[in-house]
Amino acid sequence: MWGRKKADVKPAETPQPLKDAVREARIEAAERSGVVVDLRDADVARLELLNDALNPLFEEIPENVELFDRGVSKGDVPRLWVDMVAHVEMGHDKRQYRFVQDTRYGRAVLAESYEVAAVVEAITRYVARRLVERERAMADDAGRGVAQTVLRLDRRRRRWRAIWIFILGLVVGIGALFALAMLTRP
Repeated sequence: MWGRKKADVKPAETPQPLKDAVREARIEAAERSGVVVDLRDADVARLELLNDALNPLFEEIPENVELFDRGVSKGDVPRLWVDMVAHVEMGHDKRQYRFVQDTRYGRAVLAESYEVAAVVEAITRYVARRLVERERAMADDAGRGVAQTVLRLDRRRRRWRAIWIFILGLVVGIGALFALAMLTRP
């Protein structure tokens, strides 16, 4: 009882179907993730080709324009970003380029094509529209600057006019009191 050692008895190996099934599921998942990684790498390679095709377009943009921030992000869904709201991603069949823009109402597809040249043309039109919007905004700001200056000067004139009217009223009031005091003197 206390001092006796039991003989080493190994239990007979019982089949463990769940353990075997989990091991097989892990092997399948590893194989699938390998395929997913290969597909993602292919998407990134296609987007890099498009990025290289866009180099001449972005070289023409003046250096003082900071609207565009181009680059490839390699997340779960690889994307070629054109600016903060527009990007290119691969379609469901992994061969089609989708140029989309995020709006307040959701995503808007601006262009879809299997051809790099067609997507480059769509991005060129988008960049041109953004540059024109920027020019208009800058012109509006310049116009507003003149209008703001005129309004500021008008406010200043009205403020000084009000101060002068107050001082004049104060002088006239003191003069009237002085005249009344002289007339009512015993």
